[in-house]
Amino acid sequence: MAALMACTAGGAGTAPAGAHPADGGYSAGDLRRDLAVVRAAAGGDANVVARVDGPGGAVLRARYGSAGVGSKAPVPWDPEFRVASTTKTFTAVVVLQLAAQGRLSLDDTVERWLPGVVRGHGNDGSRITVRDLLQHTSGIYDYITDPGVQDKLVNHFDENRYDATPPSRLVAIAMRHAPLFTPSPPGSPRRWAYSNTDYLLAAMIAEKAGGADWRELVEHRIIAPLGLRHTYIPGENPYLIGPHERVTVDGPGGDLVDLTEESYQHTADSGVVSSPADLDAFFRALATGRLLPATQWALMRQTVPYDDLPVPPAGKQGGYGLGLRVVPLTCGGVSYMHEGDGLGVYGRPAVGADGRRAVAVSVTSTTALVDEDRLNKAVQTLTDHALCADRS
Repeated sequence: MAALMACTAGGAGTAPAGAHPADGGYSAGDLRRDLAVVRAAAGGDANVVARVDGPGGAVLRARYGSAGVGSKAPVPWDPEFRVASTTKTFTAVVVLQLAAQGRLSLDDTVERWLPGVVRGHGNDGSRITVRDLLQHTSGIYDYITDPGVQDKLVNHFDENRYDATPPSRLVAIAMRHAPLFTPSPPGSPRRWAYSNTDYLLAAMIAEKAGGADWRELVEHRIIAPLGLRHTYIPGENPYLIGPHERVTVDGPGGDLVDLTEESYQHTADSGVVSSPADLDAFFRALATGRLLPATQWALMRQTVPYDDLPVPPAGKQGGYGLGLRVVPLTCGGVSYMHEGDGLGVYGRPAVGADGRRAVAVSVTSTTALVDEDRLNKAVQTLTDHALCADRS
């Protein structure tokens, strides 16, 4: 059984120099209690870390678990992990920056930038816009659900853990399938279906418009300007650089399978590595206008309904913008977030609409994969509590 640890910044022997508890109505004890519920929802033995960044450099932290099964070391305070689909927010920001510079338009078709790529089996890139890709309103089949891809992931992980299939080949896999629907014409209600393929295509367009590969665009436009020290894109390199946890799950034969080193998640839908502190910094920068002009930030927050997450504590469902979920809060207003569900690793960063408070939660499996519905409900509650701390 993993060792149980729970601490907060400001506690004796645990706080870095200069850190102090976040102010407002959410305390260190509140965060510990909420994170304990998250851990229980994740099966009781997952390693979990939460960080809340508030006004004036205020910080709250909590953690439960160890650095890995059999380890006596506690889980790192700011572990690096593969953020999976939270990568989509990074990719969307790059595309919107290029739109702000006039290098592309959200109304450009996929066919204009990638002639002949989205074609066959009813797929038609001339009817799909860049906006459709960022908002998951394209109807394009999600390559990750292809039976062959699933077989490699689920049944033959070990022999394929270093598979770094190029994005163009993953798109080609999606093109073997008919689209789920045809995008709605302008002015009509828009259908929505989450598709990782959308973001591979969006990045391919960004590379043409931006004159550099996706990794370089993210590094030069987001990571370096914000000084995110624990955020990087390893690409085909299967190793994490900084402090991190071991990711393990029960294998088919009862033995633990270590998922920590892998190259599957290397593309623009899932390829970023980050940490709770860096994710808080990224989402706060986004909400406070440091990454996008006002026009593009407003476009990013224009939403369509989604149906793949539980209804949050506020009692009404949110909407999906351009690489961003807009989620109602119980105290009024909204939060901005994007979940990431990878191979045994789950990230949940969010920021309040004014950018004053941000919260990031990371969950790492040690035995079984988590029940994502239960996990989402528990993290939604923690997030709502943390972001509503100083609001009536």
